[in-house]
Amino acid sequence: MVDETLKRLLNAEMEAESIVTRADEERQAIIEQAKRDARVEEQQYVDRIAEIRASFRVQAEQRAQQTITAMQRRFEEQALALRASANLHEQAALDEAIALLTSINK
Repeated sequence: MVDETLKRLLNAEMEAESIVTRADEERQAIIEQAKRDARVEEQQYVDRIAEIRASFRVQAEQRAQQTITAMQRRFEEQALALRASANLHEQAALDEAIALLTSINK
């Protein structure tokens, strides 16, 4: 009877060790899969950062071009206004110079 009990205990211990071994193997497999998944996610994150930067760069270039275009338009408008003002004042200056010259000669 003692032998039978010892055999059952030994069998139970072997079965327990087998369960522990399988659990360790399963745990290790889960860890390795988690590491692989993490590497994939990290690479996707890195790839996404590059895409986001490229998108921001394109948007920044578009905004810069729009700003340049707007500034050129304003510059041209101001240049036209200055030319018109200069022409107007040029005629007035010529008229005053002629008036001065004609009054000096009298």
